[in-house]
Amino acid sequence: MARQLRLGAFMRPASIHTGAWRYPGAWPDANFNFAHLKHLAQRLESARFDAFFMADHLAVLNMPVEALKRSHTVTSFEPFTLLSALSAVTEHIGLVATASTTFDAPYHVARRFASLDHLSGGRAGWNIVTTSNPDAALNFGLDDHMGHDERYRRAREFYDVVTGLWDSWADDAFIRDVESGLYFDPDKLHVLGHKSEYLSVRGPLNIARPVQGWPVIVQAGSSEPGRQLAAETAEAVFTAPPHLAEGRRFYADVKGRMARLGRDRDHMKILPAAFVVVGDSVEEAKAKRARLDSLVHYDSAIASLSIALGHDVSGFDPDGRLPPIPETNASKSGRERVLQLAESEGLTVRQLAQRLGGYAGLAFVGTPASIADEMAEWLESEGSDGFNVMFPYLPGGLDDFVDKVVPILQERGLFRREYEGRTLRENLGLPRPENRFFR
Repeated sequence: MARQLRLGAFMRPASIHTGAWRYPGAWPDANFNFAHLKHLAQRLESARFDAFFMADHLAVLNMPVEALKRSHTVTSFEPFTLLSALSAVTEHIGLVATASTTFDAPYHVARRFASLDHLSGGRAGWNIVTTSNPDAALNFGLDDHMGHDERYRRAREFYDVVTGLWDSWADDAFIRDVESGLYFDPDKLHVLGHKSEYLSVRGPLNIARPVQGWPVIVQAGSSEPGRQLAAETAEAVFTAPPHLAEGRRFYADVKGRMARLGRDRDHMKILPAAFVVVGDSVEEAKAKRARLDSLVHYDSAIASLSIALGHDVSGFDPDGRLPPIPETNASKSGRERVLQLAESEGLTVRQLAQRLGGYAGLAFVGTPASIADEMAEWLESEGSDGFNVMFPYLPGGLDDFVDKVVPILQERGLFRREYEGRTLRENLGLPRPENRFFR
């Protein structure tokens, strides 16, 4: 059978575009209205999407109040609470949440994801992030943010602890023998006893092994440490290449690292972010994008640029070129993408801010057929295994993709018509991990 696209919906939990909530017909409160989010999750499931992917922020975005007051992502649900609720009103779609390895405890993360996996019947996924927002440190009793490379070293150890806790119990440990009064077999319980550079966790986890063995491991870093962490641990990678050539380089690099580590290349799905604007003609789609971008206020735009660069650029000449920017603890890969965009297109600070203030990454703007063509090219040329789709506004942008693009992908044999199984692993074609302590 020919390769098929894997499609996640990056919901954040609403659109990533700053102007999305102001678009005509959009739901301004989409990210904090459960009835709306329930409807969107069910629409995505009806289209056979692999996963509803919810990002998380551990601080209000680090931007001035004048800009912040225009952001629709200033408030959103805590991800496990929301995804647990959505698990009760969906049956097949995966439920992926971000959890930080820098500011959370591995025992908490292991319990939450194990619980979500049981509640959903095996549909949970953990997006491992190291948290780039320096303001998050201030919410966890710290004055300074941990350094970039150190965050990734901690993340690697964190992963080992969480997966070890998920393996605390053999799959058949809970026998619940009413006659003998034996609830579990003590020979099928493992105490982790981890103590290393960053973490000390005794264990065991007080929740049965997850339905999937482990929830699906997702990773979203594209820096050198991020790529290595992905190669060692990830089963799905959320990345942000700006064009196909870069997507192919990233794909070859990370899959190559994976193979050198002895992992099967097919056991990782690389899913770039794709901002999709659908029109009945290319001109209509471009007009939608232009109108959407016009709704981004300059205060928000310049603040978004400052966040991406990890440096306050509000005092720069708006109509001049971007001066040299010092490195910070912000996301390195994100910073480099912005600098490359400014250099390659010769953008002024104002132009760069306006582009970034809406959404400056990979975008498919066109007809249903042209978007299907582009997605097929990425798949066939090994630029990706699918996409994490970003919708320009809700619900209309999502409805356009579900009603117009998905049927074409299905007709071309590029996307499923029915789910392959009940768990997220089954639908992504990923194996169930063996328990490292009970073979």
